[in-house]
Amino acid sequence: MIEINLTDKHVLITGASRGIGAACAKSFAAAGAILYLNGRDSDKLNALCAELSEEYGVNCHALPFDVSKADDVKQGFQQLFKLTKKLDVLVNNAGILDDALVGMVTPQQVENTFATNTHSVIYCSQYAARLMQRSGGGSIVNVASIIGRVGNVGQAVYGGSKAAVIGITLSLSKELAATNVRVNAVAPGFIDTDMTKQLTPEKYQERVNSIAMGRVGTASNVADTVLFLASDLSVYVTGQVIGVDGGMLI
Repeated sequence: MIEINLTDKHVLITGASRGIGAACAKSFAAAGAILYLNGRDSDKLNALCAELSEEYGVNCHALPFDVSKADDVKQGFQQLFKLTKKLDVLVNNAGILDDALVGMVTPQQVENTFATNTHSVIYCSQYAARLMQRSGGGSIVNVASIIGRVGNVGQAVYGGSKAAVIGITLSLSKELAATNVRVNAVAPGFIDTDMTKQLTPEKYQERVNSIAMGRVGTASNVADTVLFLASDLSVYVTGQVIGVDGGMLI
């Protein structure tokens, strides 16, 4: 087994209080990283930081701010800059799912979904890239979705927001490569999180039946791939979108 060591690496994870974000926080803590965990619920972030610090002996800082708002992101990175002048890894994980058939889509759904899932990636990457360039490079990992690659009924807004994340990833990888900042994405399929548990039992089983490996993915499956993209094992990898979907067909 290859052991990834991220000791002394500074890592910011957005949407870290639950699901894939929390799994990423645990994987990075196990690898020895110095963590900055973002979310909107400061109590959950503080509790997770305390848990990870106790279990893995790492430094962990809660960094609550709303990634969907440009001014909040600016203030959040100002807080980060007070804590550290260095950033090695950014995981743009924060996201929301608000499905609706196109005839039922509201302007508020569009605005909220794109602000959280898409605009946040640009806002956070903008500030993170500056910090990474100060110290010779880094890795940005964006969490997209299989829906952003192939689409799905009732998910025009969500799928559009995640397709945009893929486009941002590909463009930033070209723009930032010369400064040794790598930009990649993971595209999870059907993952066992609070988000997927909102489905009806019938719809849930329908999704499971579409997975070639015959099982739902776990948040840690995604986190392991994010960890690989953040580490020196992928030092020559940029501009890639890695599916973590068990062979799911939609």
